[in-house]
Amino acid sequence: MTKKEESDKIIKIIKDYKSSPNKDLVHAMDFIKEDFEVTKNSIITLTHHLDKLESGYNLLLKEYQNRNNSNG
Repeated sequence: MTKKEESDKIIKIIKDYKSSPNKDLVHAMDFIKEDFEVTKNSIITLTHHLDKLESGYNLLLKEYQNRNNSNG
């Protein structure tokens, strides 16, 4: 089953959770938990990347401003 098909199945389970069997509910909860962890780790990684980009930009900006202030 592809990731898209699996996601569609989970969405159906969520929409019809009242009549879904327990095994489907557990399957959906496991899927959601795994997706949550992947998403959380991606956000953390991207946050670290953004922090590094900001630091690099600020370092270059400060040097650029220092060069322009000393020349003018």
